Amino acid sequence: MRRMSEETGNSRIRREVVQLILDRRLRAGAPLPTETELMEDLGVSRNSVREALKALQALDIVEIRHGYGTYVGRASLTPLVDGLTFRTLSRPDDDTDALAEILQVREVLEEGLIRRVTATLSEAELDRLESVVARMETAGRAGRSFAELDREFHELLYASLGNAFVPQLLGAFWTVFRRVAGARDWTDDPAPAVTARRHRDILTALRARDVEGAQRAMADHFRGIEARAAEESRGVG
Repeated sequence: MRRMSEETGNSRIRREVVQLILDRRLRAGAPLPTETELMEDLGVSRNSVREALKALQALDIVEIRHGYGTYVGRASLTPLVDGLTFRTLSRPDDDTDALAEILQVREVLEEGLIRRVTATLSEAELDRLESVVARMETAGRAGRSFAELDREFHELLYASLGNAFVPQLLGAFWTVFRRVAGARDWTDDPAPAVTARRHRDILTALRARDVEGAQRAMADHFRGIEARAAEESRGVG
């Protein structure tokens, strides 16, 4: 009971620190009150304040700079990335279900997002996507992989939404996939030309303002990633 009471108390203090940040409209990088001030404001011990701040630092809500003080963190998606990476790698090496789940979530997000941008992408934005796909095709003909070009394509695709959270969330899923691939020693796509063609299909549908076609092309792209991940887990390819 005592342990449960401590956890409840620590959780309450964490919530109160977060509420203090919100109430005072403190932005990322802004200094927090000192430990002594937090003790007085929250009516708790120094140890309780320190434990709460450590827990919030793990969530990137606060940043503890030893010798300087505590500041509001960036509230990035790093904890999410770390958690998903651990969740995926904690499964058996031949179990692709966890990775497939992550890919499916990203696929659902992108199929919905591409519907939003198909009719609104400007010619200049389509031309920038064209430049990326052309570089993919050049690499594909040479048999070179192009992971960063793939990432750049998807980031450019949704930039017109003006939603800062979209690239952060998609980037989180991307990073998890690359970390898992590296940890499991999965090789690069042996057929980069196929990946380039799938992106060309997406772009062709976008230029035609074909929403359904763009969604199908995006789905095909993800089916290819999922199939490759399954093959790698079985040592095929």
